[in-house]
Amino acid sequence: MKFCYECGTELTEKYLEREGMVQFCPKCKQFRFPIFHTAVSMEVLNPAQTHVLLIQQYGKTRNILVAGYVSRGEQAEQAVAREVQEETGLHVHDITFRKSQFFEPSNTLMLNFSCVADSEDLSGITDEVDRAAWFPLEEASQAIAQNSLAQAFLNNFLQHRAQ
Repeated sequence: MKFCYECGTELTEKYLEREGMVQFCPKCKQFRFPIFHTAVSMEVLNPAQTHVLLIQQYGKTRNILVAGYVSRGEQAEQAVAREVQEETGLHVHDITFRKSQFFEPSNTLMLNFSCVADSEDLSGITDEVDRAAWFPLEEASQAIAQNSLAQAFLNNFLQHRAQ
């Protein structure tokens, strides 16, 4: 963040006790803390928990996890259920937080969850998704977009599941 979100003045850095160096607006005379987006990313498991759902979106052919932004006033777990339902038509339960990571390209804090779908029926896939398929857990890591945050989240999930 280089400019004040209230007045547009270029920010400087100023020391704030117990916080260290923080962006400061010399015109508003206010400290400005970072603003970023929050999103959820999910390992959606089938009811038997033997397969994970991977999707393709936006005309790309790479497999990723179901994901979406958290709406204002919404809890992250609510966003998980809403996004899965909006994109796939599936209802989920056993929503469990797994890991978080900041994603610099979109200025987004990604919160990763796993959840279990109520069915394997993909007939409710919406136009937000180009393609969706269930992948056996042992094959999913190779099927997902390589060197992606989705792969890192999936691998973390699989490692902890194996323990």
